[in-house]
Amino acid sequence: MENSPKHIIVAAAVVLNKDNKILLLNGPKRGWEIPGGRVEEGESISSAAVRETKEETGIDIEIVKFCGIFQNVKESVCSTLFVGRPVGGEFKTSNESLEINYFSLEEALNKITWKSFKKQIECCMTRQDPFLIEFNN
Repeated sequence: MENSPKHIIVAAAVVLNKDNKILLLNGPKRGWEIPGGRVEEGESISSAAVRETKEETGIDIEIVKFCGIFQNVKESVCSTLFVGRPVGGEFKTSNESLEINYFSLEEALNKITWKSFKKQIECCMTRQDPFLIEFNN
């Protein structure tokens, strides 16, 4: 019998404050990015986005929109993307975030060095309907 496939499901959120600025964290591994991480067993995808945002930034959010999915076919990683808005909490760095701040869309895209992270934000900010983007990386 063949082994069952093992996929990684990630949940991430483009968090927009009242000034329409994007919440970014500066992580030790990938630099500036939106909050997100692996969905745990028994956890809903949207709850994971809320939890990861709180763990990495100290900010409590509510999900306001499902945006879409980025699938890295080669690595078997599906990243689910949401738009959220802050509803409480305060900036708090962690071992996953050296710095945290809100930036305009232009500033955010200039700070992020990973092309896939830039594309995720652009898709969440510009597309009206949910999307599926598949790539081999």
